Amino acid sequence: MLAELSIKNFAIIESLSISFEKGLTVLTGETGAGKSIIIDAVHLLVGGRGSSEFVRYGENRAEIEGLFLLDSEEHPCIKASREFGIEISDGMVVLRRDISNTGKSVCRINGKLVTISTLREIGRTIIDIHGQHEHQELMNEEHHLSLLDQFGGESIVKAVSEYQTIYKKYLELKQKILKLSNNEQEIAHRFDLIKFQLKEITSANLSPEEDENLTEERKKIANFEKIYEALQKSYDALSGEQKGIDWLGLAMSHTEDVAEIDSDLSAIHEQISSSYYLIEETAYKIRNQLDQLEFDPKRLDFIESRLNEINNLKRKYGHTVVEILEYASKIEEELDKIENRDFHMDQLTKSFQSIKEDLFLEAKNITLMRKKLAQNLITAIHKELRDLYMEKTLFDIVFTQSEINDVNDIKFLTNGIDDVEFFISTNPGEPLKPLSKVASGGELSRVMLALKSIFSKHQGITSIIFDEVDTGVSGRVAQAIAEKIHKVSVGSQVLCISHLPQVAAMADTHLYISKVIKDGRTRTSVKPLKELEKINEIGRMISGTEITDLTKEHAKELLDLARKYKGI
Repeated sequence: MLAELSIKNFAIIESLSISFEKGLTVLTGETGAGKSIIIDAVHLLVGGRGSSEFVRYGENRAEIEGLFLLDSEEHPCIKASREFGIEISDGMVVLRRDISNTGKSVCRINGKLVTISTLREIGRTIIDIHGQHEHQELMNEEHHLSLLDQFGGESIVKAVSEYQTIYKKYLELKQKILKLSNNEQEIAHRFDLIKFQLKEITSANLSPEEDENLTEERKKIANFEKIYEALQKSYDALSGEQKGIDWLGLAMSHTEDVAEIDSDLSAIHEQISSSYYLIEETAYKIRNQLDQLEFDPKRLDFIESRLNEINNLKRKYGHTVVEILEYASKIEEELDKIENRDFHMDQLTKSFQSIKEDLFLEAKNITLMRKKLAQNLITAIHKELRDLYMEKTLFDIVFTQSEINDVNDIKFLTNGIDDVEFFISTNPGEPLKPLSKVASGGELSRVMLALKSIFSKHQGITSIIFDEVDTGVSGRVAQAIAEKIHKVSVGSQVLCISHLPQVAAMADTHLYISKVIKDGRTRTSVKPLKELEKINEIGRMISGTEITDLTKEHAKELLDLARKYKGI
C-alpha cells in the first residue's frame, strides 16, 4: 500500500505530506483545488511522462517521494526489483522523483539511481492508476487481447512465452528464405563480388599473427647497425685481456684462497663464481648473436611489400589478420549457399514449414486457453455488470483470425494468432456491436470498473487509484459504483477522486482537498475529515454551495447506509 506521499513545489502545491491508510480513501474538494494534481504527482512517481511545466513557478525543481509497504515476500515488486539489482528490506519501497525547471528528471528507488523506464517497470507492480486514459484503452480493440491475457495470469504468460521462443526462430528462417529469394540480378552481383573477395584473400595465403611477426622482424632489420654496434661493444667489454670476465675471474681466484677461513667469505666466493660463469655464458650468447646477424635489404623489401599487401586487405575486410580470415570463412559459406542455392532453399523451406507447424500448434493451444478464459471472463463481467444495474447488458469477446485452420493462411503475430475484440449490447433486442461504437461515458465507466473488480484479484497490485471513474452516473447506479469500489478496496488499497456523495460516504478515510491564497500565491492543503466534517462535505456534494438541514440529514443517511453495507 501507499503509506506516505511527500510533494514539494509541484504545480500549485508548495509542500504537502499525506499519510494513507488501508481500505478506501476518497479525495473530495472544489474543482481546481488540486485533487487531480495529487494523482498526477503519483503518476509521475511511478514513471509517468514528466515536464518542466510541473515545477511550481519560481522554483528550481519539484520533488515527489512515496513510501510503499509490501504485504508479502512473494510480491511482484520484489522479483522485479531483484532483476534491476535493487534491494528491498522489511517490505519497504521508497520511490523518489525530482524534476528540474529545465525538464530533467532524476529517479531513485530505495536510494539507488535508476532510469525512468526502470521506475516505470517497478511502479507498475505496486500501483494501478485508472482514469480517462483507461477509458480510451477500453475503446481501442488493440488493447482487448492484453486485458484478456491479464485475466489468465501466469498460465497464459507461460504459454505465450513458449510460443514466442518458436516465433523468433520462425522469423529468422523467414528472413533467410527472403534473403535467398532476392532477384537473380542482385544474387549474381553478390556472387561475383564475394567470389572476387575470397580469391583476393585466399591468394594472399595469410597466416594468423603474420603481420605482428613481420612488423617485429622489420624492426630488427631496420635497426641492424644499432643492434650490431651495441652487441659488439657489449662483447668487447666482457671478453679479452683486462676485460669484465678477466676481472671477475681474478676476484674469484682471490676469494677462493680465503673461502675456507671464514664462512661469510665462502658465501661471497660462491656469488662471485656464479656471476663469473653466468657472464661467461652471456658473452658466448652475444658472440652467437653477432655471428648470426646479417643485413638483408632484399628481405626488408619483401617484408615492406608483404605488410603493404596485408594493410590493403585490412582496409577492406578487417582490422586484423584474424578478422580477415574470419570474413573469408563467412563469405566462403555464403558462396557455397549461392552456388548450391536450390539445395539450401529446399532445406530452409522444409525447416520453415516444420517450424511453422510447431508454431501453429502452440498458437492453437493459446487460442483454446484464451477461449476458455474468455467464457470465464464473460461470466464474471456479467455478474459484475448486474451489480452495477446493467443486468440487461450482454457482453461478448469475439475471436476472428484464430478461426482459420490452414497453417498457410495464418498470419502469425507476436502474441499468437488471435484478434480479439469486446462486443456489447446495452439494450434488449439490439445486436452485439463493438464496445467502442456503442457504450456511453457512464456505461464505459461501469464496464471498466467491472474489469478492475475482476482483475484486482489477479494482478496483486498494492494500490489502485480511481480518478473520477464515476463520470456520467447518478442515483442508484452511483450507489452501486460506490459499493463496487469499496469491494475492490477490501483486497487492495484504493484511492479515489470522486464527485459522488455515495462514494464519499463509503470511504474508510475521507481527505478534503482545498486551496488558499497566501502572500499572493495559491497553495493546496489536505485535511482528513472527522464525522461532522464528513457530514458537511457530503452535504456540499449533494446540494452544492448551500448546505441545509435536509442535506445534512441526507448525508447522515448515506453514511449510515455505508456503515450498514460495510458491516460496521
